[in-house]
Amino acid sequence: MLPAPKIPIICYVTDRKSLGESEGGAGVLGKIRAASAAGVDWVQIREKDLSGRELLGLAREAVAAEGGARVIVNDRLDVALAAGVAGVHLGRESLGSRDVVRCRGEHAPADFLVGVSCHSLEDAREAESAGASYIFFGPVFDTPSKRGMGEPHGVARLAEICRGVTIPVLAIGGVSQENAAECIRAGATGIAAIRMFQDARDVAGLKGVVERLRAVGGGR
Repeated sequence: MLPAPKIPIICYVTDRKSLGESEGGAGVLGKIRAASAAGVDWVQIREKDLSGRELLGLAREAVAAEGGARVIVNDRLDVALAAGVAGVHLGRESLGSRDVVRCRGEHAPADFLVGVSCHSLEDAREAESAGASYIFFGPVFDTPSKRGMGEPHGVARLAEICRGVTIPVLAIGGVSQENAAECIRAGATGIAAIRMFQDARDVAGLKGVVERLRAVGGGR
């Protein structure tokens, strides 16, 4: 189980392909460093097309970023273990969560995070039963990156998922500063997003985003 978290847990999910050319240079690593320095709790590296070597290099640099955000690698358990990150996040086509959970204490620290993307209460309960540390549930709202997953589930469905499991639930999919409060009031332990963080121009702008999201949690 996760220790008692800050409320809400704030997670930046990377997507370097959505970055504009003008952001070139530092690219997604620059966004990771800025998000970590701004105070996000977690950074999920979701760069599925990178080679293992490229992903390992990015993960190691992310771990070294100022600010101390916990770094989670999408799908690649081997890379997560080699890079010494905080955990791995599993999707529909990843290794089974039960198999991954077994690596704790043998190949990974006992507090190694294993997260699972879920789209139904059945998925969520299965992940909890397998020993997952947390789940992402979504898409809650409409978002271009999740349109292939079907219609948004909405806040009422999110609330049902939060009531149905005891592990932390992070809302994902179209979450913004304007609607994050709805997710927290529905019972979500935190939020995960791409554009909300990547659209911020600098560390100061990101800090403002994080502070406003923390205020949402304080008003729970």
